[in-house]
Amino acid sequence: MSNTRDTQESQSSQEPQDSQNSSKPNEKQTAQKQPARKKAAPKRPSPMDVLRQARGQLAELTGMEAESVSSFEQTDEGWALEVEVLELERVPDTMSLMASYQVELDAEGQLTGYRRVRRYERGRSDARRPGGR
Repeated sequence: MSNTRDTQESQSSQEPQDSQNSSKPNEKQTAQKQPARKKAAPKRPSPMDVLRQARGQLAELTGMEAESVSSFEQTDEGWALEVEVLELERVPDTMSLMASYQVELDAEGQLTGYRRVRRYERGRSDARRPGGR
């Protein structure tokens, strides 16, 4: 009788495992039953990441290193910056030629366009506008 008892115990101990396995759908079945999930929108880069990318991409395209960023804003299409660049180094340094570039980037921080909007000597300030501004 001990053999019969051992056989019954081993069978009963296997039944829950089999029923557990059959009640749980495997991963393929689960993936097929669930509707396809939409891909999450790419995460928008942080402002500092955008600044670094803009400076690096502009330098690569123009061959001139950005010295500073004088304007920076987020737009509906991405980002808009104004970047100051040393165009021609002279002695004394106050006579060096600087330029302001308007730089546009898409939402992921990739440069989509740039243009020079102003060229000036480093030592010169902006001309005063009428009305004190």
